[in-house]
Amino acid sequence: MKLLLKWLLSAAALLFVAYIYEGVSINGYQAALIAAFVIGLLNTLVRPILVILTLPVTVLTVGLFLFVINALMFWAAASMLDGFNVTGFWAALVGSLIYSVLSIIINSALATVLDKK
Repeated sequence: MKLLLKWLLSAAALLFVAYIYEGVSINGYQAALIAAFVIGLLNTLVRPILVILTLPVTVLTVGLFLFVINALMFWAAASMLDGFNVTGFWAALVGSLIYSVLSIIINSALATVLDKK
């Protein structure tokens, strides 16, 4: 149940990112659901490999390179899907930052609400 709620709220967060930031666009809730799924899949499967491969750069930049990896995952999802567009790397960076903040809020809210049961 928690996974389904997180997926639906993540799609809503993507729609919110597209609403407040013009560098990201989504053509409807169905595209947002698919994009949220693909971003989650990329973050689960590809991101850990990239983090390990770029560990020296991440250490040198005191962890700031992780923002670049997040932006690349966001941009990669947009390049794979129709209906989810990101205008460039900087738009992907800003969009992924906003999406990450919203994801933290969603995870915190879900943990608070679902743990009370």
